[in-house]
Amino acid sequence: MLNENIEAVDKAQEGQKVAKKALAGKYLTFKLGEEEYAIGILKVKEIIGMMPITPIPQTPPYVKGVINLRGKVIPVIDLRLRFGMEEAEYTDRTCIIVVEVSLGSESVIMGIVVDAVSEVSQIKAEEIEDTPSFGTTLDTSYILGMAKTDDSVKILLDIDKILSEEELAQLDRTF
Repeated sequence: MLNENIEAVDKAQEGQKVAKKALAGKYLTFKLGEEEYAIGILKVKEIIGMMPITPIPQTPPYVKGVINLRGKVIPVIDLRLRFGMEEAEYTDRTCIIVVEVSLGSESVIMGIVVDAVSEVSQIKAEEIEDTPSFGTTLDTSYILGMAKTDDSVKILLDIDKILSEEELAQLDRTF
């Protein structure tokens, strides 16, 4: 019985190592307020400065509207508002990260407004910790893990889960 439990723990730890190895890689890091976040670089299409955003009526407050990016209309969300943070005035460091989000077998191009882009970082598997448990009342499904680098912690985001499938489908239908 004890050997079975030890084997089960060993298998679970091995599974965690494999999962952390899969998360390791290059991430675009950015700031929202004082917190640092990161998105897998393969999801990032480009980074653009703030530009006029055309508001769309009857959309959630975090949906800022749409932009015309080289002839293509793409929706833009404010990540601060999506995360329930206080709205902030845009500065010369505020920018839009254009990302490709998976919606089932399709993909949706959208922009996310962030306070400032920091850098592209190589995050190693041994720097990644599991997402802390906040109980059942807080949805953290969009957090892949926490990266401990130097003296800071970066929150690794699963950009595909920032919006629910229903919200993303609604956004895709609207635009």
